[in-house]
Amino acid sequence: MRKMRTVRADDEPRRDNAHGVDVRKLYDTEHAQVMHITLRPGESLKKHITPVDVFFYVLEGEGQVEIGEEVRTVSKDTLIDSPARIPHRLTNNGTKDFRFLVVKVPRPSEKAKMAEDVAGKKN
Repeated sequence: MRKMRTVRADDEPRRDNAHGVDVRKLYDTEHAQVMHITLRPGESLKKHITPVDVFFYVLEGEGQVEIGEEVRTVSKDTLIDSPARIPHRLTNNGTKDFRFLVVKVPRPSEKAKMAEDVAGKKN
């Protein structure tokens, strides 16, 4: 029988990533993956494409989310649905930290691709 497991984001190590921001893995099974991301003022994820559906849940702060051609400002307690294979990014244009969860379902079997790399291959 599996035992209960608890995870505190602050206790997890920061993971190296292509975006150069604070990313911490909270959950990782064959069924789903959950990351905790903190964007400091002025930081942004690079526009990228994930091979699976993703949703973001804003924990703190305010930021801008871009999915495909749509751009919206989002804040605490907002869930954002991002379909697979659509370029997306989140940006902190504010003066306070912007913290959110990234949930990938199912857990991806291939890595996300930077949108600029995909666009370059089409040309």
